[in-house]
Amino acid sequence: MAHEIQIVTEAELRAAIQLDVEIVDVVERAFAALAGGEVVMPPILSMDLPQANAEVDVKTAYIPGFDGFAIKVSPGFFDNPKLGLSSLNGLMILFSAKTGLVEAVYLDNGYLTDIRTAAAGAVAARHLAPDTIETAGVIGTGVQARLQIQAAHLVRPFKRILVHGRDPAKAAACAQDLAQTLGIAAEAVADPAALVADSQLVVTTTPARTPVLMADWLHPGLHITAMGSDQEGKNEIDPAALAAADLYVCDRVSQCQTSGELEAARATGVLADVTPPELGEIIAGTATGRRTPEDVTICDLTGTGAQDTAIASHVRAALPDTGTRIET
Repeated sequence: MAHEIQIVTEAELRAAIQLDVEIVDVVERAFAALAGGEVVMPPILSMDLPQANAEVDVKTAYIPGFDGFAIKVSPGFFDNPKLGLSSLNGLMILFSAKTGLVEAVYLDNGYLTDIRTAAAGAVAARHLAPDTIETAGVIGTGVQARLQIQAAHLVRPFKRILVHGRDPAKAAACAQDLAQTLGIAAEAVADPAALVADSQLVVTTTPARTPVLMADWLHPGLHITAMGSDQEGKNEIDPAALAAADLYVCDRVSQCQTSGELEAARATGVLADVTPPELGEIIAGTATGRRTPEDVTICDLTGTGAQDTAIASHVRAALPDTGTRIET
């Protein structure tokens, strides 16, 4: 019996799927499902390739009640720009949860990962940030710096953006892009401590292996989303900041303790005997989130296979007739 597989290209996906509140809601439901305890989500397969200045991550999750489950392969080869190629590429494969047959292949070159990652930042802001935000700051100047701020603006509209990066020219370009995209004031700042001091929401989007945000910069009413640490050895947030915060939340504790901010914290003896709550538990109401407007909150996002299954399933439902079909 012939079986059809849907093949959808990056261009087709970009034309039909954008970062919006619907995508944020899709990813939020994935986190809520994680809190239910029935999701099957194995550890990330992460391959570090220092000789090639590269890394490859493979993520997946089976969510009960979903018609399918995704396996996402995400290579990052960081010398590619010298060859005129993108650093990131990859694809998602959606399988039937009933038969295991391949239903769709999304040749997204990381686009769906970018969107679902930004949406996770919006979910964190929705549940952990103060209700009112005047200024948002981002440390980092790449694609996620732009998308994270755009996503946060969907759920916590703010009037001003501050951008810090190691390269002042890239920071200025990022600020200009965000100002144009969101239609609000944005500026590059040279001092990250000043950025944090002036912001109520800060997102860190770097591949740093030494902290880019220090504990003594924390102030009442601050929310931080750290999404750059997604592999062993990466560390954006001063471990002392995790202990100093009123609330530190993981997307998945088992991942954060091996490839997120919790890894560095425990290596220095911080939070050694503490199991932080997970974002899904706060969404589900089984853990307590922000208690007062003055609380300092930190959310550690390493990226979960549940997010990949959620967005791939959403694409399948939203674009049933898009792309090319092949018979097997």
